[in-house]
Amino acid sequence: MLALLFFDVIKAINMGIDFSELATTDYGNILGREQFFDMSINPLWQKMPRISGPAFTVQLASGDNLMLHSAIYNAPMGSIVVVDGVDCNYAVAGGNVCAVAKERGIKGFIIDGVIRDLAEITEMKFPVYAKGVFPVPGKKKQFFELAAPIVCGGVTVNTGDIIVADIEGIVSIPKSQATTVYEMAKAKWQAESEMTLSDWKANHQLKIQQALEAAKEN
Repeated sequence: MLALLFFDVIKAINMGIDFSELATTDYGNILGREQFFDMSINPLWQKMPRISGPAFTVQLASGDNLMLHSAIYNAPMGSIVVVDGVDCNYAVAGGNVCAVAKERGIKGFIIDGVIRDLAEITEMKFPVYAKGVFPVPGKKKQFFELAAPIVCGGVTVNTGDIIVADIEGIVSIPKSQATTVYEMAKAKWQAESEMTLSDWKANHQLKIQQALEAAKEN
């Protein structure tokens, strides 16, 4: 089963699309709110670059980080490790875990929880999106299957779904829709980028007037 999920990740990596060409706001023009992570999960160091890649999912238990520490040796190169840390009572990763992940070609962590060793992680420039930092680490006792569906930041994420994260937020694009969503978002971005501000203003003013008239009738 895990081998099949790895295949999903590798297949996503080999799609030949750079999903980070577009901002999360561009995907926000196409996808619904349910695909965007809670805003409490943020980049933990300044000027973090936008990242994108297929998700490799990790479920943890409260106060336990075993499966994330296992995932850094199992997640394929080019993937983004997405973690349900359950709560913020203990750090689920630190500097050495991030260093190993970076060395193995993992693009970054998205963590519904907290980490530690932020100074080290900032210095090595490993992208981590999380809820914050806390100095005490969790234990290593609870087993879960890697790459199973999880809920992270209020979003259901499956291994192989495409993650895009930047200073505006984090989106999970279902793998079955990834190419279509990218093409729709890029087409809208291209159309809008070709507009002058005057064109945009005229179009926007008309839409607002129409919306006002419709709202009055409700």
